[in-house]
Amino acid sequence: MSKKIAIGSDHAGFEYKSALIELLNELNYTVQDFGPNTADSVDYPDFAHPVASSIENKENELGILICGSANGVAITANKHQGIRAAICWLDEIAALARQHNDANIVCIPARFVDIDLAKQITKTFLTTDFEGGRHANRVNKISCS
Repeated sequence: MSKKIAIGSDHAGFEYKSALIELLNELNYTVQDFGPNTADSVDYPDFAHPVASSIENKENELGILICGSANGVAITANKHQGIRAAICWLDEIAALARQHNDANIVCIPARFVDIDLAKQITKTFLTTDFEGGRHANRVNKISCS
């Protein structure tokens, strides 16, 4: 059974979102697209909250959010309990976000990475496991409740 992945963006990330959905389909992931459906200007929280909620509610296993800087979507997603959204602009950061922080949403800054790097970051994020061990104690201290 394939992993279930939630994805969303704002207008700045729309083109990347479309390309990443194609990649995810090629890799046989089950993708739930939370929008937007056009490149028209939108408010990123309208898409980041549903992605985060779907992971919180265990409807999806991992998430991908894309906006211009990735800051807006990361800040929004991290308001949800149990969400660990990481801004990743390098492949190595995506690996560490999973290995050390058990991040469950990758936030990609579309204005600062090219599409090929965004695809590589996504692949690394989705295929890297949490190491647990000494990192588990730290991760368990993140949530407020």
